Amino acid sequence: MKHQIVVLGAGYAGANAAGRLAKRLHSADTEITLVNADPEFVERVRMHQLAAGQDLKPRALTDVFAGTGVRVRLARVTAVDAETKTVAIVDADGPGESAYDTLVYALGSAAADHGVPGVAEHAYDIAGKQSALRLRARLAGLAAGGTVLVVGGGLTSIEAVTEIAEARPDLEVALAARGGLGDWLSEKAQHHLRTAFDRLAITLHEHTDITGVEQTGAVTADGRAIPAQVTVWTAGFAVHPIAAATTLRVAATGQIVVDDTMRSVSHPDVYAVGDAALAPGASGKPLRMSCASGVPSAQHAADVIAARLTGRQIPQNKIGYLGQCMSLGRRDAIVQWVTPDDETKPSAVTGRMAARLKEMICKSAAWSISHPTSMLPTRRRHTTLAEEPVATTV
Repeated sequence: MKHQIVVLGAGYAGANAAGRLAKRLHSADTEITLVNADPEFVERVRMHQLAAGQDLKPRALTDVFAGTGVRVRLARVTAVDAETKTVAIVDADGPGESAYDTLVYALGSAAADHGVPGVAEHAYDIAGKQSALRLRARLAGLAAGGTVLVVGGGLTSIEAVTEIAEARPDLEVALAARGGLGDWLSEKAQHHLRTAFDRLAITLHEHTDITGVEQTGAVTADGRAIPAQVTVWTAGFAVHPIAAATTLRVAATGQIVVDDTMRSVSHPDVYAVGDAALAPGASGKPLRMSCASGVPSAQHAADVIAARLTGRQIPQNKIGYLGQCMSLGRRDAIVQWVTPDDETKPSAVTGRMAARLKEMICKSAAWSISHPTSMLPTRRRHTTLAEEPVATTV
């Protein structure tokens, strides 16, 4: 019988894992099933563009994986039983299940409200396609002079607020950040960021803790009200609760705890990649929740699985970072260089050159889905650029 590999989730991590496994293993010996609720691959790093009114190129998963041997199953995952090695799903035919010999868990993350009252009822987010489209429709309905408040201080927050401000210069757009604007960036990058905010006329509320969201705006910890017809919540991500409901060992965040091969420390037939995993990089430091971590962690897991199934040498974990990049509208950006451990360096690229580099990185991330062997490590350390925010620290 063929070895059954089931991959849950077809984001950057899951799609890369499935495609790379298909390249590494023979279809006569293995069967790879990719389970995803959405029929299209979603470029999550472009959700701020979608929300601001831009149209993105559709990528049907069946087209992406045509001829690869990967079976795409459109279904929603409802539970995982790590003891019986089955996954409960719901598809067009109703409830069902999928059995596995090896499971790759890549269900990613969603927007986290951190228990702040009113976020679920009154705020919008851009953590997924449907939520971005919901915000898009709301922004389209705002008349000139309408007010928009983006809450959060990380890369997603900055990209969202600058994209909206550029696309709709007739609106009054503001950002509320718990810390200082881009305070983790180098001096050069911080200066460029503030210049961009001034150019786009974005109102800035620094060192502002939002403790509630209402229909008419947000409430701060010191009792102030920031009026807004639309509040966009971009203050972090949380993983889906499915893993925490299993017997898999998970961290306090709900992420599956894995070793440096992306293998579950409690269940050796389960691998977790991307945002769903509490995974170490080459230095042992946990990888942050981002596309920049998801793609290499998925590729590493696929290589490890293939090696273990074929008796080859287990590859080393060489995942490290090179930079963090953020767009500031369509013609401006910052690429902040970092150490492999994600510590900021003094140097950065800014302006149009950074915008072109950022666009190339986004296109490369999408291209890697259908070319899963394109990012093979060629140096001692596999470095990658960051395209999404740290969920808890920026």
